[in-house]
Amino acid sequence: MKHFINLKDVPLKDLRRILKDAKERKKLRKKLSTLENDPKAPLKGKLLIQMFEKPSLRTRLSFYLAIKQLGGGTITLRSNELHLGGGGETIEDTAKILSTYGDGFMLRTDSDKKLDNFKKYLKIPIINGLSPSSHPTQILSDVFTVEEIKKKSISKLNIAWVGDSNNVLNSLIEASIKFSFRLRIGCPNKYKPKGNILDTIKKQNKKIKIFNDPKKAVKNADVIFSDKVISLNDKVNIKNKIKDFKNFKINKKLMSFAKKNCTFLHCLPRGNEVDDFVFKNKNSKVWLQASNRAHVQKSILLYCFDKLR
Repeated sequence: MKHFINLKDVPLKDLRRILKDAKERKKLRKKLSTLENDPKAPLKGKLLIQMFEKPSLRTRLSFYLAIKQLGGGTITLRSNELHLGGGGETIEDTAKILSTYGDGFMLRTDSDKKLDNFKKYLKIPIINGLSPSSHPTQILSDVFTVEEIKKKSISKLNIAWVGDSNNVLNSLIEASIKFSFRLRIGCPNKYKPKGNILDTIKKQNKKIKIFNDPKKAVKNADVIFSDKVISLNDKVNIKNKIKDFKNFKINKKLMSFAKKNCTFLHCLPRGNEVDDFVFKNKNSKVWLQASNRAHVQKSILLYCFDKLR
């Protein structure tokens, strides 16, 4: 049984198999309508249970579409509607019920510990749809998008991140290590990665660098990533944080320090961290980035179900 919780835990050869399968499946979708099954419907009869403790648009829609196109079905739960939320039922007991009724479990959670506890008790694969420290399905899909646009391995590209240090960046750092690409992070000093993540970066020496100057972070970048600086559950002084990031806004001037054909990507939803010129420019591929989630998540599901070609 294979889980998909953090990129660092999945062998590179399996990540590459997932990306290859997703590429092939995307080609096959060109002549199919939205809810038509992929050829042979490899997950026919399988049920994916999804549970969301945090808001979701792209993850919710893409996993729904992914399992449906593979021939299976899905049901979506909200933790506050379950006994787990307010009725006092344990994760162990909840996991047993999920394992009885479902074939796979996708969890978007506000607790890394909860994710680990579910993994401990589930008898079915678990997929991390976002946790406080990680967003692996997003970043693996982003690697897919980058290689589709640039038509070369991400290991040969200069990748930049401008913005806050968060779960998406954590997974991008893990991807940098797995796929061996150069990553330059631009953020104010007080918002740079901390703890184990910072220790991991230091071990990478030349591959991953942190800059307090966004111009240095994006210099000669092939791709610039960002995310919303003010997230929904930020427990900070919002006015102060906006002020701290004032010089890190991604605009035409900042993009001029990157390569001429530099691609801009953003996992969405967006805030004031990027201006309209960059967001709506021809080099912005945020909508392709969002639509690719379904293709890659199909292959992640197949990996977890031991059905990957």
